[in-house]
Amino acid sequence: MKLLLLFPGQGSQKPGMAKDLAGHFPAARAVFDEADAALSAPLSTLCFEGPADELTRTHNAQPALLAHGAAVWAVVRDAARAHVLAAAGHSLGEFSAYHAAGALSLADGVRLVRRRGELMFETGEQRPGAMAAILGELQRPIDDICAEASAAGVVVPANYNAIEQVVISGEVAGVERGMDLAKAAGAKRAVRLQVSGAFHSPLMEPAQVGLRTALEQATWTDPAWPVYSNVTASAVATAADARTLLLRQLTSPVRWVAVIEAMAAAHPDATFVEMGPGNVLTGLLKRLAPGHPARTCGTVAEVEALLGDLE
Repeated sequence: MKLLLLFPGQGSQKPGMAKDLAGHFPAARAVFDEADAALSAPLSTLCFEGPADELTRTHNAQPALLAHGAAVWAVVRDAARAHVLAAAGHSLGEFSAYHAAGALSLADGVRLVRRRGELMFETGEQRPGAMAAILGELQRPIDDICAEASAAGVVVPANYNAIEQVVISGEVAGVERGMDLAKAAGAKRAVRLQVSGAFHSPLMEPAQVGLRTALEQATWTDPAWPVYSNVTASAVATAADARTLLLRQLTSPVRWVAVIEAMAAAHPDATFVEMGPGNVLTGLLKRLAPGHPARTCGTVAEVEALLGDLE
């Protein structure tokens, strides 16, 4: 079996995440113990018990998701490592992908994304913004809609999740104008997202200085297999390129459609495996790579199923 690993981004977290894994697999429990120690905070309790509003905070959700993905990987690593051809992650999930590829240690990873979350939240407080999901096929390009809406306030495409699912991000007035223009262009729905800032937009530029420092303070090695970049949708093979692109990712759109299309084209006979909580990315795969094998791997049952198939 050939594997392509996918790691979810912010929004997939929920109380109870990975609790069954940590209770069943010592390797998963060890991941959360190490994450707690690295952060000097009970991340594991927050993941396993909540409360939801605290877990959803950007600086908590990001290390929680990385830890869950790392816990799954720790359990399946010995059996799966030789089968992995490439990996990718949606926004925050790209950091998880680099950890799985051996480019970033668990301790450095959770500290790095905790800092990333703090910087994103702080920047959102300083430069208030908004994000909105645009659902349905549009009669004009979303880039053109954002360019027109920017007359009211800067707004850009932030996530190209699927042909009929794009997220826009920017100043509140620009996002609201973009929502109106999208509806006029045929969008079925335009929904404001509950986020603390205008992620993946120019409004995040003040966070780049702090993130650059955090990226440089972490110890990096070249990934054991290619990790596809959200920014370029191309495979990344070196630690230097990883750091550069993860910094650019902060203010660049997540080109998820292009990432999946590139991975599917390069590895047509491989199975996508979503590592972590939920099935958001697997759901998108049905539209982006129809007919391509895909499965989730975030619970005890799913982990055991994958291990059984790899034997």
